[in-house]
Amino acid sequence: MSGNSASKTNPSELLTGLLKAVSRSFYLTLRILPAPVRRPISIAYLLARTSDTIADTEVLAPQRRLRSLETLRQAIMAETPKPCHFEEFISHQGRQKERELLQRINESIAQLDHVDTEERQLIRAVLETIISGQRLDLERFQEATSENIICLANATETDDYTFRVAGCVGEFWTRICFKHLAPNSQSPSPELIEQGIRFGKGLQLVNILRDIAEDLNQGRCYLPADTLAQNGINPPDLSKPTNQAVFAAAFREYETIARGHLSAGWQYTNQLPWKWIRVRLACAWPILLGFKTLELLPRNTPLDTTKRARVSRRDVRMILLKTILAYPFPAIWNRLARK
Repeated sequence: MSGNSASKTNPSELLTGLLKAVSRSFYLTLRILPAPVRRPISIAYLLARTSDTIADTEVLAPQRRLRSLETLRQAIMAETPKPCHFEEFISHQGRQKERELLQRINESIAQLDHVDTEERQLIRAVLETIISGQRLDLERFQEATSENIICLANATETDDYTFRVAGCVGEFWTRICFKHLAPNSQSPSPELIEQGIRFGKGLQLVNILRDIAEDLNQGRCYLPADTLAQNGINPPDLSKPTNQAVFAAAFREYETIARGHLSAGWQYTNQLPWKWIRVRLACAWPILLGFKTLELLPRNTPLDTTKRARVSRRDVRMILLKTILAYPFPAIWNRLARK
């Protein structure tokens, strides 16, 4: 890979300017991380956002997107990758930042030259899992439309999906942090790894619940069919507003699961060494934003597209301020997520 001219790109420029443009609120989390941890996580994030952009280019046929995801996966895994070209996808992006993300994909891949062998293996492993989830998503929902709603079959499939696209990131994050910050090559415990996985799953479930109405308009439902059936509703019925109250019961069931995962994420955060203040703050912010988003969900009318939960900028600033002020006081800090 080192022979690729793209590897000469200034990694600091790519991992600041472009990363900030495409990472939205997650950039706050990335920015506060210690520099040795920030670089591999930022590289992984850029590549995952690129694969996500390819998977979400809905104007192109699913099979075309699947082939391009495989091209990207092979380039990420190869020691000497061939340059990727996604001009067809670039032309269909409505936002400049997505176009630039795809235009600069070879620069992003070349950043793998700027990390050591272990980090490169961890980055490739987490991206392999994420892309597998994106591929599975495209395959499952190829025939989905607003008139033909397709649900995941059962709780196992929903749990597997949240692991592939987000739970695996919790494990990756943990291993990267311990590699750089733990003394004497200390490894994270299996319990901490599991909590980190649940942390990621919780954030993804929050996204699923927040976007449920929008996904249904595209024929996708990530809440499992068997849970819906237990609450007296079948996938075709989801397009009928009269079934909203029945659907709300299943919605609230998964809200409870999401809260349990976020609580595991909070336990995870508090098991990290106290001196890892930057990492703990970087964990606390998305957890508390996740809890805040759950508070704002339209629990009784989850299919109402006019009531999408959105945390205000003021609330984001308040969460950041509260965590920073509370950090020196463990009793106050511990209460931040108790609500």
